Parts: sequence; C-alpha cells; structure tokens
Amino acid sequence: SASSCQARSKSKTTKKTQPSMHFKFYSKNIKRGGSDEEKQAVLTTQATVSAPEITTKMSKQGLPDSAKLLIGAGGVYAAFLYYGSLQEDVFRYVSADGNSFKQAWFLQVLEALANVVIGFAGMQLMGPTKNIPLPMFAISGASQVTAKACTSLALANGLSFPVATLAKSGKMAPVMAGSLLLGGATYSVREYVQVAMIIGGTAVVSMGKKKGGSQSNSALGVAYIIGSLVLDGVTAGFQKRLKAETAKAGVKPKPYDFMFWTNLFMCGTAVVVALALGEFTSGLAYCASNPEILPMIVKFSLCSAVGQSFIFYTIANFDPLVLSTVTTTRKIFSVLLSIFMKGHSLSVTGWSGIGLACLGIVSELQAKASGKGKSHSH
Repeated sequence: SASSCQARSKSKTTKKTQPSMHFKFYSKNIKRGGSDEEKQAVLTTQATVSAPEITTKMSKQGLPDSAKLLIGAGGVYAAFLYYGSLQEDVFRYVSADGNSFKQAWFLQVLEALANVVIGFAGMQLMGPTKNIPLPMFAISGASQVTAKACTSLALANGLSFPVATLAKSGKMAPVMAGSLLLGGATYSVREYVQVAMIIGGTAVVSMGKKKGGSQSNSALGVAYIIGSLVLDGVTAGFQKRLKAETAKAGVKPKPYDFMFWTNLFMCGTAVVVALALGEFTSGLAYCASNPEILPMIVKFSLCSAVGQSFIFYTIANFDPLVLSTVTTTRKIFSVLLSIFMKGHSLSVTGWSGIGLACLGIVSELQAKASGKGKSHSH
C-alpha cells in the first residue's frame, strides 16, 4: 500500500515537472531572440494548458507525425513567407500621382482586426476562459502593436525588407543590453558573437547595396527598426508580468483566448493612434484612390491570423525546437525570396553580409538545439 502511494506520488511529480521544463526551454529561447510570431505565441505555451494536454487532444485526429509536421510547418511557411512578401509590396507600392503608402498604424488596425476575428472564432470553438487579467493583456498588447508599427514605419521610410528582417533577428541585443544595465544577467561569449554576427551582417548588407536604390529616408528607417527592437525587449518584460498575473489568479488561458484578447487591445491601441495621427481617414482615402492595394492589405492581414493558428498547431504537436527551426529558417527564406523576387541588387559586400547574418541566425538555432539536449539529459 505504501509503495503504491509512493508510485502514484512519483507519477504525479513527473507529470508536473516535464511540462515545466518544456516551457522553460521555450521561454528561454524566445528571450534569446525568437521571431515576432514566436513571441506572440510564447504566452500561449506558458499560461495555457500544458503541452501533453493539448497534444492528447490534437492526436485524436489520428494523423501520423509526418503529416502533422507537413501541416504545421507548411502552414507557417506558406502564411508567413507570403505575409512578408505582401508587407514589402504594400510599402513599395507607389500610386499614379507618386505617393506611397505610409499609414502603418492603419495597417496595424486591419492586421489586428483579422487576428481578433479568427481568435474569437477559435475561442468560441474551444470555450472561453473566465477571469482573465485583462489590464496586463492591454499593456502587453499596446507595447506589441507599437513594436510592429515601428517595423512597418521602418519599411515605409526607406529601409529595405531584407535589412529590416535581418535586423529584427538581432532582437537579443536590446534584451542583453537591458539585462546588463540592470544587472543580474550573464551571457556566454557565444551569445555575444551570435548577436554581433547578426548586427554586423545587417550593417554590411545595408552598406553593400549597389548604387541606384532608394536610400532617401534610410536613416529614419534605421531609427524606427531600432525603436522596434527596444520595444520587443519592453514587450518581453510585460509578457513576463502577464504570465505572473495569470498564475497568481489561477487562470490558464487557452491559445485562442490569448490570441483574441492580445489582438483586441492591439487593435484598440492602433485605432486610437491612427485616429490621433489622422491615418485612419488618410488610409481609407488612399485605399479608395488606389483600389489595387486593398487586396494586398486584406491578404496580408489574413496571413497574419492564419499563420498564428498554424503556430499554435505546431506548438501543440511538437517540441519547441521544431517551431524554432521553422520560424528561424523562414526568416532566412524571406530575406532570400525578397532579394530574388523583388529586384534588390546587392554587391559582393552585401552578399557577404547576408552570409554573416544568416550564419549568426543558424548558430542561434544550433545553440537552441544543444540547449535542448542539455535540458532533457538525466
């Protein structure tokens, strides 16, 4: 009897410990520089039901792992590769009278709205969670949409898509800087080298463009992308507090609860700022005068929402390293797709910068893999 009680107790302990390690690993990797889509999904894994619970529900579909990987990874690739291409098309569009699309906050309203609609539908299907701490969702959402708007403003003000995408891959830099300034954090030489490779490679790419490209507002574009990186670090801090608030309240939001509430506050923030800056009316007027840009914006917004759903599916069925691999390689393919499909012209120096930055990104992925191996060793 005593031994059976001990066995039951040990079994319970094991069930609680494994998901905790699983999500600590995922959270650590996000802080080390996950992509925007990883960052938006991180609280889903931290504050929602555990991976084994979700996986058990998903596995009832009876699909083999290879088919699930094809669905999850294929969906993420398709949605976000097209998402990046459309984002670049929107901000490179020039109307007949020579005006380009600059209404980044108006675009954020529509993108967040698409996520709200799909998030609400998913929330109704899975059942909404009660007593969610909404104030912290509001703060996190406001910070996150501002970071995304800064990325769009960087593109709107002359920064090329490949440079912006590579720069966003170095989001570990502001996190490291903040931690070093505040104290209490240490980083390995390898982590410093990875960040230096990404930032250095991005700088080389930005300086290695062949003559003839539009460079008029690149300084302002760089300022906006730096602002976006800083806000990524701020958002990570708010998300940590949100995780603590949900745990304190004893609440476990489901994936689509998180998607709905975060994007609802993102949308609300974007509406307020767009109205204050006059972008709401000017954005509508621009779309009315240039109807060919509207399908791009609609598809861009839908790709964002659909891509998030595929991320949730991938998280539910596979180890976090699988998602990290998919989203990390997706960034590299987005850069290469933009260079080859959008007419970017790079010198030999520019290509060497691409290689250096990509090497830093792949090195980060390899570090995640070795970290996984250590965290699961017994």
